[in-house]
Amino acid sequence: MAPKKDKVEHLIYESYLAAIQNSVGSKMFRQYFVRAEGKKIEVLRNGDLACAFYVTSLLRIFGLIDRTRTTVVGTEASMLKAGWFHVKRPKIGAILVWGPKTFKKSGETHKHIGFYIGHQKAISNNSKRGMPYIHKYDFRQIESMYWHESFPS
Repeated sequence: MAPKKDKVEHLIYESYLAAIQNSVGSKMFRQYFVRAEGKKIEVLRNGDLACAFYVTSLLRIFGLIDRTRTTVVGTEASMLKAGWFHVKRPKIGAILVWGPKTFKKSGETHKHIGFYIGHQKAISNNSKRGMPYIHKYDFRQIESMYWHESFPS
C-alpha cells in the first residue's frame, strides 16, 4: 500500500503579506526595459517611477493580476479584471492608490500605488531611494482602495 500523502494548502494571502513586508529595501524593482522606435529604453528611471511595477510584480507572483504594469492607470484597469474591487476602509494587504501629484523637478504628474500593512502604515516605492519603504498610509490623499475577492473578508 502506498504511503498516504498529506494535502498541501497554499496560503496565498499569508504568503502575499510576507512578501510585501520582505520587499522593503529591495532594489529589484528599479528597472524595466522596452524597445520603442528601435531604441532600448529603461522606463522606470532607476526606480523613480517604479511604484506600479513594484505592486504588480508582487501581485503577479501570487496570481492576483494577469501581468506586470508600469503605470498606475494600467494597474487599476488590470486589477478590476482580476477580481479586485473597491473598499471604503483599508485592510491589511489592501492596495492603496494615492491621487496625482505634480513633481517640481520634472513637472510631471503621477498617481502612486502601494500596500496597506496596518497601524496606519503602507509600503510603496520611494521614488528618491528607488526601493520600497514603510511610511504613513495617508502621506498623500488616498484616491482608491482595493481588496481581492480571494482574501478573507
